[in-house]
Amino acid sequence: MTLYLGRFLVWISIAILIGWLVDMVAGFPLGLLVAVGVMAIPVARSYHYLSKLQELNLQDTSKSTPQASGAWGDAFSKVDRILMDARGQIQSLETRHNRFIQGFQASPNGVVMLDDGLHIEWCNASAENFFGINARKDSLQNISYLVRNPDFVNYLSMRRFENPIVIQRMGFAHELSIAVQVFPFGSDQLLLLAQDVTDLQKTEAMRRDFVANVSHEIRTPLTVLIGFLETMQSIELSAEQRNRYLSLMMTQSSRMKSLVEDLLTLANLEANTSFAPMQEFDVKAEMASLKIDAEALSAGRHKIIFDVLTDTALYGERRELHSAFSNLISNAIRYTPEGGQITVSWSLSPSRHGIFSVTDTGPGIDAVHLPRITERFYRVDGSRSRDTGGTGLGLAIVKHIATRHNAQLLITSVVGEGSTFKLRFAPERLI
Repeated sequence: MTLYLGRFLVWISIAILIGWLVDMVAGFPLGLLVAVGVMAIPVARSYHYLSKLQELNLQDTSKSTPQASGAWGDAFSKVDRILMDARGQIQSLETRHNRFIQGFQASPNGVVMLDDGLHIEWCNASAENFFGINARKDSLQNISYLVRNPDFVNYLSMRRFENPIVIQRMGFAHELSIAVQVFPFGSDQLLLLAQDVTDLQKTEAMRRDFVANVSHEIRTPLTVLIGFLETMQSIELSAEQRNRYLSLMMTQSSRMKSLVEDLLTLANLEANTSFAPMQEFDVKAEMASLKIDAEALSAGRHKIIFDVLTDTALYGERRELHSAFSNLISNAIRYTPEGGQITVSWSLSPSRHGIFSVTDTGPGIDAVHLPRITERFYRVDGSRSRDTGGTGLGLAIVKHIATRHNAQLLITSVVGEGSTFKLRFAPERLI
């Protein structure tokens, strides 16, 4: 600072000296005018540089600090460094802000920022889809005027945001269930979060149905068993009666055992979502074993044909594949009336897919039931299925096994003529 003041005093001295010299030659008025003019040069220069300094803008990077020497050069150099640092910080903040916004936009959950009067300040794309609003068009609009669901409006008006609410029939197709909760933040602002819980509610409904079905399926044989045991305890029975009751009790016990085994199998399959291991499975040898089991189950009541049309083997898990094949065969035997025919085949399609097929001449299945026939405990005719000893889980098990083995379960049926169940294995599963 002392250096700059010294330079200024030197400039004044020079101006006075020049004015004195002019005064000696041309007189006092002209000398004074020249001295004042010379002293005005640094003032005008400073005014010029100050105006340039005022034109600088943090946001406008096209304008740089002017070139200058001396004190102004040092000052502009410092200003330039300050501007560069400030612009770098602004750019960093803008980058973080954009990432923050992009993160909210990528979220599957709806996010709406509201002021204390419930006016929309910002929302992401998921919120637009859930509530049918537009971030630009509906900015500063009261959200309760735009989303006219009574439960939603009441939730906002009560201002009791401790717990979320679930709103039904939302979204553009009005088929979504949305969980909504509001959180106060900042200075009199509200953050509304919305989550699509449609699948969660469907899963919960399936879980309730599953528990109810299992309870019903197990309660029936248990009731029969308890009834027979009470009868045997309370009255004297002949040997013939005792044997008959014991036989019926054994039937019901076997039914419960089959149900528990199928439940455990299904639970294991659902817990294991990975593909089945690539272990060699000899389908031709398995067909011979399946034929023996099928003939024993049929006990001569059906005509059973096994056709092995290829020696191609499979990669897969032997126990699971045996379960899938035997489930399809046993279903065909149980549902085909006496005297009917069951045809089991293993072949290779022209597209080199392995086809395991079971065709029966049973009553057939109405097309309305086909989309749901692989659901757990779904029965076309519940009473008839129980009479034949089915657990209602066989096709669900087959479908899960097919998925683990890169296969498709294909079902075709004609009422009154019969049904065909096929497992279509991908070429990479063939040996």
